[in-house]
Amino acid sequence: MAQGSSVLAAAGIVKRFNAFVAVAELDFRLGADEAVGIVGPNGAGKTTLLNVLAGTYRPSAGTVTFEGADVSRLDAASRCRLGIARSHQVPRPFGDMTVFENVFVAASMGGGHKGARAYDGSIESLRLCGMLEVANRPAETLGLLDRKRLELARALATDPKVLLLDEIGAGLTDGEAAELVAIIRELRRRHIAIVWIEHILHVLLQVVERLVCMDAGRVIAEGLPDEALAHPAVIEAYLGSGVT
Repeated sequence: MAQGSSVLAAAGIVKRFNAFVAVAELDFRLGADEAVGIVGPNGAGKTTLLNVLAGTYRPSAGTVTFEGADVSRLDAASRCRLGIARSHQVPRPFGDMTVFENVFVAASMGGGHKGARAYDGSIESLRLCGMLEVANRPAETLGLLDRKRLELARALATDPKVLLLDEIGAGLTDGEAAELVAIIRELRRRHIAIVWIEHILHVLLQVVERLVCMDAGRVIAEGLPDEALAHPAVIEAYLGSGVT
């Protein structure tokens, strides 16, 4: 595990869907100011874990702590206001609202900010994500890259301490993914801790300093990226998957 203080942690997490166990007795720790990548084959339980950390799902067993406090029973909205924001693999903006309005709703409703703080935070989030020029466009007119940028901007407008990213590079060209990497690197410079699920390893490895490798709902290896990817259990899990 990462050294130093932990901003977000999970202990003994189990998530069941009826008889199916999606996450089994899993421990996870995110250090303050750390970027961690989560990788694994399809069905490994990665997004389920992210949903448990975000509060979308309540764990069937185990605890989630944020800055030392137990947040296991808090929903996603409550965790967002504490400082845990997330993006989704498939962006679903409010299509009939402008780009700015989408971000302002996130700042005011998601982050609980008011007045000038919500407005200024929205503008800054749009600036960071390179979207000021399209701030007045309806969100439904955006292409995939700009929808991904908007997804990031909405999360940032809540003023997070932890940002959970779910396959933000999916569907993008290498050039488009590089633009998102540049934004995420800037967030790292602003000391936002990051958990990032991604299948595109060469994109992920440009940002994260530690990998957690999952299979069948369990952690099978973790550590420095090169060490984790060389673990025999990881090689076996990925064999023939086209990811390595």
